[in-house]
Amino acid sequence: MSQLEDHQLGLILDWVNDPRDRKSVSLVCKQWMRVEGLTRLSIRVFEADSLCGFIPRYPNIFTFECSKLINNDNLKLLSKTCPEIKVLNLNLEECPIDSEEYLLAADDVGDDGVCALANGCRKLSKVSLRTRKNMGNVGLVSLIKLAQNLTNLDLGWCNKITDQALEAIGAANSITMLNLEGCSLITDVGLDYLATGALSRSLKKLVLENCYQVTDCGVSLLRQMCCLEELNIAYCGRKVTDIGCTEIAAIQTLKILNLSWLYNISDPTLVALAENCQNLMLVDLTGCKLVTGAGIRAFTNHGRVETLVLLFCYKISGNDLEHLALGCHSLKYVVLDKGKKSRIPMMMQRNISRFYDLIWR
Repeated sequence: MSQLEDHQLGLILDWVNDPRDRKSVSLVCKQWMRVEGLTRLSIRVFEADSLCGFIPRYPNIFTFECSKLINNDNLKLLSKTCPEIKVLNLNLEECPIDSEEYLLAADDVGDDGVCALANGCRKLSKVSLRTRKNMGNVGLVSLIKLAQNLTNLDLGWCNKITDQALEAIGAANSITMLNLEGCSLITDVGLDYLATGALSRSLKKLVLENCYQVTDCGVSLLRQMCCLEELNIAYCGRKVTDIGCTEIAAIQTLKILNLSWLYNISDPTLVALAENCQNLMLVDLTGCKLVTGAGIRAFTNHGRVETLVLLFCYKISGNDLEHLALGCHSLKYVVLDKGKKSRIPMMMQRNISRFYDLIWR
């Protein structure tokens, strides 16, 4: 085995995927350690402070993951050492507010580190920066402009992101998944950038949950997204009503729609969705307390819908569910809160269960 050339050993190691096996391989000798590092495609870091001691061994990795605090200097080193990175997952795990880690969050990665990555890792295609509180517009704009292959971007709870960043995102033509959950500074102006830019012709999944400055005006603009298949506008507040949500029904490509806890949507939204969104497969109406049986019955003749989530929709009766069972043949699951179970006769539940599953939560 000691006579193997590096490229021959590399071909063998391409078949070794288990991290424990690869670690064992790296302990055999210096050659095996070197070649194992050169052929490693992914790495997960638990202690970012020690990055400089080992990351030079892995110049060819495609995937880098770290859920701990990591500073700008670490990312600058990463950008110089690992230019082949395509998948960057820096989703920060939650830490107690009184912990040392929380107190050190001020030194966490921000614009400087992301700018360095954007310059050094031009092949980035999937980037997750969830809960990185120091992440701002400057680093994101740089990333959008330089990472021309970017398809997935998760900015959940990066609450320094504003409409300025969305202007750059809206001009991108390769992004298919965009998560802006909890980006509380986003307004209708930002949604206008998304809906009218090149992004509107490529985006398939958009998450706007907890973007509570968004109103009907911004939501109505989303009708221009001609490829959108999944939309989440849950918890966007009382300024999102039937006026905006009936406009969403113009997106004929929609398959999954989450309208949870939008207190001011009601039956007109459901009627519009049932009539116009013929590809719709899942609708989440959790907490939409104005929705009644009339709205649910609008899906009776819908040919594609498979799942309706009706948790805490108090104006829906067993008769409405039975009506759906007889008319909506594509329906497979209806999710209900356990409190409703005692109010629907057992015989009626059995009859309904012949057509679709009742899931109690």
